[in-house]
Amino acid sequence: MKETQLLIKSIDNNNLWEKEIEIRRNEYLKVKGSIDTNLYFIKNGSLRIYVIDEYEEHTIRFGYQNNFIVSLDSFITERPSDFYIQAIKKTNIKIIPKKTFKNLINSNLELQNVWTKILEQLILQQLERERDILTSSPIERYKRVLKRSPQLFQEIPNKYIADYLRMTPETLSRIKKS
Repeated sequence: MKETQLLIKSIDNNNLWEKEIEIRRNEYLKVKGSIDTNLYFIKNGSLRIYVIDEYEEHTIRFGYQNNFIVSLDSFITERPSDFYIQAIKKTNIKIIPKKTFKNLINSNLELQNVWTKILEQLILQQLERERDILTSSPIERYKRVLKRSPQLFQEIPNKYIADYLRMTPETLSRIKKS
């Protein structure tokens, strides 16, 4: 995505990354109840965002190499979030605080437009996913995600993809074989 690359280049050129961290497999970047206003860029590795109801986890988003990830509700509202962000495998992340990021995008109309475009794409992806979960069969959900994000199937273990698609790992396995 060229928008992400333009944003990264601007952050790099202005030397705005606060720090870089490594998260080991299964470690948390963020836990429920915490406030997190950082924006993260994944250099390598993969993460998942999920919530827990009283019975089970529900994966709602993934992040992998060369993508941003954020606890968007907490980033926007600066309040605690119900989301967890957990490393699926060893992950290296660059961090930029919200204030630093906002100062950068507010100083440049092109970057404001880029950020708006990234947020619009995120909203559309979430709406499409919600519609799929509510109205599509497991096979249709699988096909749409495969078409939209083929890299997902290379980066993320099947058990997490199955949870994301709201099906059992066995159902996902059968669909992939057919």
